[in-house]
Amino acid sequence: MHRKSRSKPGHRETRGPSQRQLRAGELVRRALAEIIARGDIQDPELSGRVITVSEVRVSPDLRHAACFVAPLGGGDAAALARALTRVKAYLRGQLAHEVTFKFMPDLTFEPDTSFDRAEAVDRLLHSPAVSRDLDRDESGETEADED
Repeated sequence: MHRKSRSKPGHRETRGPSQRQLRAGELVRRALAEIIARGDIQDPELSGRVITVSEVRVSPDLRHAACFVAPLGGGDAAALARALTRVKAYLRGQLAHEVTFKFMPDLTFEPDTSFDRAEAVDRLLHSPAVSRDLDRDESGETEADED
């Protein structure tokens, strides 16, 4: 017996990543973080730097992994991503020793700007203009009351 799809014809459901993708991404993230933390990478731009691997998004076929990285304590995340891209063959080889996949995903490194965005939102929320508006809301005044 065939089950009918609940979605409309021609309508593609937009779903998030599958459990399989999430598990694979987390395995790659943890292993990459450990490999980088060991400090065995022979690149002058990467030696001695503390790097955060904040997220790894794996494609549905598990053949591609986008790794979001940022330097801990601030710095140029884009330059860090470029440096990690230069040594991705080494990282991929080390990753093959840490995790077991049918196919080792191709790694791409992206700068993680979520920390910068969070800091910008925090600065905005603590700005004098927003504080003034929040104080006004707490006192019960509205724009109509001011006229």
